[in-house]
Amino acid sequence: MQIIPTSEINNGHYSPAIISGNFLFISGQLPIANGNHYFEEDFETQAKIIFKKLDSILSEAGCTKNHLVKVTVYMTNIGLWDSFDRIYASYLGKHKPSRCIVPVPELHYGYLLEIEAIAEIY
Repeated sequence: MQIIPTSEINNGHYSPAIISGNFLFISGQLPIANGNHYFEEDFETQAKIIFKKLDSILSEAGCTKNHLVKVTVYMTNIGLWDSFDRIYASYLGKHKPSRCIVPVPELHYGYLLEIEAIAEIY
């Protein structure tokens, strides 16, 4: 098992990402960047911040978004599904990993979404 370090401040008792076997397990990512919380930003901005963080973590592990095999999305407003799907498709292009969207009543700090992912290392 190898922990992937990130430049982000990690205040919780967890690893941002871990390599186990041929897989990279990325912990749930919130729209926090450079120690700044973006809970007051709109949904699209929050999603783009998270995707930028995913790219950074994937890169640190020697992967790209095309290595993603499973993505789980936690959303506080399921009415934003279509908006998320558009942003998600724009981020991934033709690549279509397995995905699950889970409606939740609330997230830490009042964020609108959180994304966790699994990538295959090859």
